[in-house]
Amino acid sequence: MANRGPSYGLSREVQQKIDRQYDPELEQVLVRWILAQCGGDGGSAVAQPAPGRDGFQQWLKDGTVLCRLINSLHPRGQAPVAKIQASTMAFKQMEQISQFLQAAERYGIAATDIFQTVDLWEGKNMACVQRTLMNLGSLAVAKGDGLFVGDPNWFPKKSQENRRVFSEDKLKEGQNVIGLQMGTNRGASQAGMTGYGMPRQIL
Repeated sequence: MANRGPSYGLSREVQQKIDRQYDPELEQVLVRWILAQCGGDGGSAVAQPAPGRDGFQQWLKDGTVLCRLINSLHPRGQAPVAKIQASTMAFKQMEQISQFLQAAERYGIAATDIFQTVDLWEGKNMACVQRTLMNLGSLAVAKGDGLFVGDPNWFPKKSQENRRVFSEDKLKEGQNVIGLQMGTNRGASQAGMTGYGMPRQIL
């Protein structure tokens, strides 16, 4: 973790709640996918991380694995991150994480599904990092461009657009139907109603 002391009180409770969202099973799936995806990109194979949340964070922290991952999802010669280099300098590591995040957004991941650089670099919200990578895997499977490596069943399937086209006659037909959610006055009457301000009659 970064140069921060332990948290106390409410901030500690919030951090513990975030930490409980981390999924060790999803971690194993993501590690298997990243190792498979980055294994055949012409470079040296990506090393296996130490098991557990801290091991996973240290593995991804410098941004090199993430940048190789996003590059492997693009055709050769169209890699979004041109220069990937391991560095011990904090700003270099954070810069590479930012490059991955920008490339992931261009790839099609919604901005709301993308983690913040500090979530990974400081290890503050590794569950959010997992969600981003899971969404990236699902999107890579859904694109079906042949660049995904691994088992497509590792990730939930993205919903596909199911566009429906109605003819003009069908659309006009629909205008004649009065939906019940608009309400109806059929069977309504004022029988039994009393005038305002009159006492209720109890028989």
